Amino acid sequence: MQGRILLPEDGKDSSQRSQTRAFPSNIFKLLVLFLVLGIGFFSLSISMTRPFHFKSIVVQSPTGFNPPIDEQSGVRKWAGPRSRLMHNMSDEELFWLASFVPQVRKYPFKRVPKVAFMFLTRGPLPLAPLWEKFFKGHEGLYSIYVHSMPGFRPGFLPSSVFYGRQIPSREAQWGKITMCDAERRLLANALLDLSNERFILLSESCIPLHSFRVVYNYLVKSWQSYVGSYDDHGPFGRGRYNSSMAPEINLTQWRKGSQWFEVDRRLAISMISDTKYYPKFKRFCRGACYVDEHYFPTMLTIESPQRIARRSITWVDWSRGGPHPATYGKKDVTEELLHRLVHGHKCSYDAHDSRVCFLFARKFSPNALDPLLKLAPSALGIK
Repeated sequence: MQGRILLPEDGKDSSQRSQTRAFPSNIFKLLVLFLVLGIGFFSLSISMTRPFHFKSIVVQSPTGFNPPIDEQSGVRKWAGPRSRLMHNMSDEELFWLASFVPQVRKYPFKRVPKVAFMFLTRGPLPLAPLWEKFFKGHEGLYSIYVHSMPGFRPGFLPSSVFYGRQIPSREAQWGKITMCDAERRLLANALLDLSNERFILLSESCIPLHSFRVVYNYLVKSWQSYVGSYDDHGPFGRGRYNSSMAPEINLTQWRKGSQWFEVDRRLAISMISDTKYYPKFKRFCRGACYVDEHYFPTMLTIESPQRIARRSITWVDWSRGGPHPATYGKKDVTEELLHRLVHGHKCSYDAHDSRVCFLFARKFSPNALDPLLKLAPSALGIK
């Protein structure tokens, strides 16, 4: 009885032991199958990727974008001189960009202050050969900007200091607000170079009266800016005032001065960022008001009276009368004339007496170039 009872149990235990021995064998086969399939898929993926050399998975930079990883594309690229002055910015965009002021006073690079020479012209620069001699040997201490009539194309050679120095321009009419617009346009383009510290406005009929070194030291070492400004009680001064300019500008604040100014960087920024006085002059200084004689002298006298010398450093001869100054031609240019312009004046320079009062002079006609070049080494120190 016991034997018959134990037989089924023995048979059951035998079957379970048989299944236990078979189970690992099936798992092993299954694992081998998955391993073989895995190796196969891996080999297939490698063979498909090899023709691309893995380049297809590298993210490329967008066209035109180059990360600033070298010195040229660092801060000097944005703070230094621009190799090309032409751009398509509007005046509003240009003035906005140029009005930025670094809040950290210490520059992150060695800054050598430069003088920006801004030529406001109608076309050619007939006295350019004299200016070429003036600038020669002083690279890195000056910048040049030329605002001429739209469409004018100068013929300067690549070796000239004036080559490629034209800025985008618009028509400027004498005595109208467009003349002040052109002056602000010159200032704004020059302000884009953070190394420019002094800004002098010149015309095509201007000449230098001293060597570059004398002019540079005179301007860079001065704490004042040279803007003509005086109170003319006559019909050509206060007589041009319009009471509609009040309360921003009162009659007692109205000033007159020479168009040809020289300012430091701080004043240049205030001149291009002004939105308080400009609308008043644009609207109410018209016709015989001659806005270019009043806008900047009045504005700067109100806003920064201690920072301007109230005199111009560009000599002009008004002794002959009329609406325009005298023009000097070939027969007028003598050693005596130049000596008088250079040494024949007294003025105040940074609260000290000085015999160097004028750094430039106008108006000189194109035919005055030859005698100027001949006399420049001895009379002007320009060799």
